[in-house]
Amino acid sequence: MSRIGKKPVVIPPKVTIDVKGNKLVAKGPKGNLEANFHPNMKIDVQDGIILVTRPDDLKENKALHGLSRALIQNIITGVSIGYSKTLDIVGVGYRVEQKGSALLINIGYSHPIYFIPPEGITVQATTATQIVVSGIDKELVGAVAAKIRSFRKPEPYKGKGIKYSNEVIRRKAGKTAGK
Repeated sequence: MSRIGKKPVVIPPKVTIDVKGNKLVAKGPKGNLEANFHPNMKIDVQDGIILVTRPDDLKENKALHGLSRALIQNIITGVSIGYSKTLDIVGVGYRVEQKGSALLINIGYSHPIYFIPPEGITVQATTATQIVVSGIDKELVGAVAAKIRSFRKPEPYKGKGIKYSNEVIRRKAGKTAGK
């Protein structure tokens, strides 16, 4: 049995859920999100909780059961609280600057990188070396943070580059001096 799929999803007070067939629409203080789910999964809303059930114990349905429940939880958390990821820029002369809703990133290339975030995502340069990516869609927040990190991934010798704030960079030893 799916341990995650069996758990009920609690609906916060300021969030409204509307289920039509296999489509779920959530409205909350942060915004609106909607998602389509597999027709085999049955979504029931009752007394402030959401239950996801599956028709049988086929391997595909077991996998979809936990996935559907986790996606519903992510949608509800997104419209009520939101998601954010923090990126740190490490390196001498590496910095970021806010230009309206976009970012101007200088990370050692011959040119600065001008990054415009997609719709529904806000990026903020809290300091000259820190970026906060936030929004209501967990998948999109993670994808944008990964895109910014990909501009210059941290290297293992000095740790220079763009890294997640909670990421630990495995360091390598440099060259050792001769005799």
